[in-house]
Amino acid sequence: MQDLTAAEFNKIRDYIKSKFGIALSDEKKTLVHSRLRSTLQELDMSTFSEYFDYLMKDKSGDALTRFVNKITTNHTFFMRETDHFDYFRDEVLPYVEEKYSAQRDARVWCAASSSGEEAVTLQILLQEYFKKTPGWDTQMLASDISAQVLDRAVAGKYATEALENLPKTWKNEYFDRVDGQFSKVKDSVLKRILYRRINLMDPFPFKKKMQVIFCRNVMIYFDNETRNGVVKRFFEITEPGGYLFIGHSESISNAGSGYQYIKPAVYRKPL
Repeated sequence: MQDLTAAEFNKIRDYIKSKFGIALSDEKKTLVHSRLRSTLQELDMSTFSEYFDYLMKDKSGDALTRFVNKITTNHTFFMRETDHFDYFRDEVLPYVEEKYSAQRDARVWCAASSSGEEAVTLQILLQEYFKKTPGWDTQMLASDISAQVLDRAVAGKYATEALENLPKTWKNEYFDRVDGQFSKVKDSVLKRILYRRINLMDPFPFKKKMQVIFCRNVMIYFDNETRNGVVKRFFEITEPGGYLFIGHSESISNAGSGYQYIKPAVYRKPL
């Protein structure tokens, strides 16, 4: 197998940028080579140009799904950036409860759910909060571009040691031990999370506006133009008074986005 040439890398990089918004630096050439190498071997291809042609010609969507699974980075864990979950519980949910008491419909979108840890945490917080006021619809949307991690999220099976940062009461109430190594999220939680494959570069496939959007540690891979475009579309589908949570290593333009800065990595659409 030939090495990934500069011209081939640029072609793949441009495709990734146009299709998924992810901007790769020159330093990522080795990463792309290592992640795609096994795919070329399995397809018995000798050059990355041959593989790219195959990717472009495939009409089934299988090649693209496999490509996304290989090229995207999916790193997450329970209670990542814990202060966001505290603010969601202590400030955002009381606002949602008061504002939408007539509809009793909490609309939350976890827009980069990866293998589901963030979405599960949010759903548990929703259920915990609305225990005192039954009748609320807490079903939420969780999405990612990788079918592979979404399959893991739907299964809801995690290494038991990955739950160590969760409250003991949560582990007892919302998880079942599978064996000595793994635990599974209970159906009472999983059934309230609607997992869907959504590319943030595509039109958002829903009509109702969201009260809360979590999109954390994804836009760091976008350039400014792409990030601004995504945030603008987030703003359009956020209810007045609704919230956007991004990663602590990310930032958006307050003036350009329309959102008001609330605290680090938390923004709100004016009422």
